Amino acid sequence: MSKLTAQDKFLDLSDYGRSFGRFFANQLKNTRFTPIHVTLLFGLSGLIAIYCILTKHFLVAGFFILLKSGIDAADGELARLKKTPSYSGRYLDSVFDIVLNFMILMAICYVSKTTIWFTFLAFIGIQLQGTLYNYYYVILRNKSVGGDTTSKIFEYKTPKALPGESQKSVNILFGIYTVVYGTFDKIIHALDREAYKVKTFPNWFMTLLSLYGLGFQLLIIAVMLPLGWIEFIVPFFLAYTLLLFALIVIRKKILT
Repeated sequence: MSKLTAQDKFLDLSDYGRSFGRFFANQLKNTRFTPIHVTLLFGLSGLIAIYCILTKHFLVAGFFILLKSGIDAADGELARLKKTPSYSGRYLDSVFDIVLNFMILMAICYVSKTTIWFTFLAFIGIQLQGTLYNYYYVILRNKSVGGDTTSKIFEYKTPKALPGESQKSVNILFGIYTVVYGTFDKIIHALDREAYKVKTFPNWFMTLLSLYGLGFQLLIIAVMLPLGWIEFIVPFFLAYTLLLFALIVIRKKILT
């Protein structure tokens, strides 16, 4: 099952790890590995990257950040191959992402001259960027005939567990997800309440929007670290957040 129908597919600049993720998932298709195991593995890759940042092995850190993106794509692919979609996996994946994002930025703050307050603002900016991307992308996926609807446009109610997963696990992970993402979701929804009424988003807009996808954000960090630009990472993402308002204006003024 694809997330989008053919006419809705677009060049996703943040999804460069998809080919590796699909290959990796195919290797695990007939094993006992589950999508949750893969999610735990990408979490481990992220932790190794953080350790490498703290020890100033920036090239290796960049490698594990990119590896994390590739493995991150594999859990969803494996779930589709085994036909075992789950809300538990969806929420655990998202919780791992935000925790690792915060830890990566804090590690950068620790080894650079960046202040913790600017780093925290950059973290908020990165999360708002990613939330805008996810907001529009999930709207597109839900409107795409036959597309993936595991993710909901408005995550307000605990979903009913899918076959093969525990309702208790879904309840716990949804509660954590709501705490860590709820504020960002509300901010983005407040900035563009009418987006869900749009019939579809053109491919060029989604490609532009993918500059805010988590994979592209991590790619930027993975490139800047070995280039010795660690001092510029936080200021860059603070400035990069300004594009958010331009994208919302484009959606409101052109895509109605």
